[in-house]
Amino acid sequence: MVMNAVIERCAEQSPITVMARLALQRALEPAWIDAVFERECGAQYTRELLFSTTVELMSVVAVGIRPSLHAAAQACPDLPVSVQALYGKIKRTEPNLVRALVVGSAERLGEVLAPMSQGKAPTVRGYRLRIVDGNHLPASEKRLKPLRGFRGAALPGHSLVVYDPDQEMVVDLVPCEDGHAQERSVMVPVLERAQPGELWIADRNFSTRTILWGWQRQGCGFIVREHGRTPNPRALDEMRYQGRITTGAVREQAVVIEDEAGQALRLRRIEVQLDEPTEDGDRVIRLLTNLPKSHFTARKVARLYRRRWQIEALFGRLESVLHSEIRSLGYPRAALLAFGVAILAYNVLTVLQSAVGAAHDLAEGGIELSPFYVATEVRAHYAGMIMAVAGAAWKQYDAMSAPQLADILLRMAAHAKPATLRKHPRPPKQPKKKVYVSAAVARRHVSTARVLKEGRVH
Repeated sequence: MVMNAVIERCAEQSPITVMARLALQRALEPAWIDAVFERECGAQYTRELLFSTTVELMSVVAVGIRPSLHAAAQACPDLPVSVQALYGKIKRTEPNLVRALVVGSAERLGEVLAPMSQGKAPTVRGYRLRIVDGNHLPASEKRLKPLRGFRGAALPGHSLVVYDPDQEMVVDLVPCEDGHAQERSVMVPVLERAQPGELWIADRNFSTRTILWGWQRQGCGFIVREHGRTPNPRALDEMRYQGRITTGAVREQAVVIEDEAGQALRLRRIEVQLDEPTEDGDRVIRLLTNLPKSHFTARKVARLYRRRWQIEALFGRLESVLHSEIRSLGYPRAALLAFGVAILAYNVLTVLQSAVGAAHDLAEGGIELSPFYVATEVRAHYAGMIMAVAGAAWKQYDAMSAPQLADILLRMAAHAKPATLRKHPRPPKQPKKKVYVSAAVARRHVSTARVLKEGRVH
């Protein structure tokens, strides 16, 4: 393929930015998005404004190129409707449409990611790892008329997020408009999509008979932290010591739970007696699993459960690296669409990092790339590149297959400088005991220059 001269020059100077454009082009192909809309739109319809245009504007905000949807709309001279009509469209976006967008784009990007991940061993041989957790959106600004006199917080909703730690991508998202709804109440769509050969890891909010039996019937493995009240399994034998892991001593016993029809499901209960308590003060955690003892020892199950924190790190990166929480969007459906598009943008960043890692063999060098610096690189150059390159120049990439796109991303990634994108982790902060001080002491201030000159605070 003959590359446009301006694109080629951009790829040499800032390959990450060009790669981001091509990956977004794959994930946000207008024809595909509009086809998804026609299939999942529900009560919505298309008149002048295509859903693909709405998603494209939202992606510009999610990546941080524009500070708000209003600013993105103002900068779009070809927007066929008013800004008010644009907001009217997004506040009516069906939650199932957001889910279809995330799931479909993850599959499209997964096809590009596959050639870059060849030879990479999975975390658990024979299983596709899935970590599920809920993510509540923070309180929105109270711009809606019924909320203006309310002094408390207005919650625009939450989502169930399914994360694949081997691909480092979000593969499913179930949005929920009710900010007070329990996470487990929206698990049915996730269970229906579960496939044999998957290994699910979840915290105690998902420790119910319905969910555990759901995974069992779908042919999935699971490791779930046991809740104090549910599913209340019946012990079949005594706890037996199984050795230690880095966080504490491990014991195991056989238990059983029954479904509504009285059918019994035999499980293993793994108990970890922690050396240090959790943030909630728990010194013992119990795990329920249906994994066979012949291939998964109690210690291995306990170590696998610790990977659940990878999804918590994902939520932190979404908040700090991308604009996943747009507080000016008060309508639940609008806020959930913004979160879904931010998830999509995160998956694009994962593809970019994987391409750089494969092109420079970072795994062998022990270098870990930072999503923050990758996103910063894109934000710094994206707008200028779009101004310099005519829109028609990108058309030639539309017809590329996933392996072809993976190949061109790898060739561009060879120009990247991993040293400028690497992560610089800080050592953990030492805990400090908080002591009471008076308000007068807390309000004191000093001149930093004088303190540095004298070496102490008077």
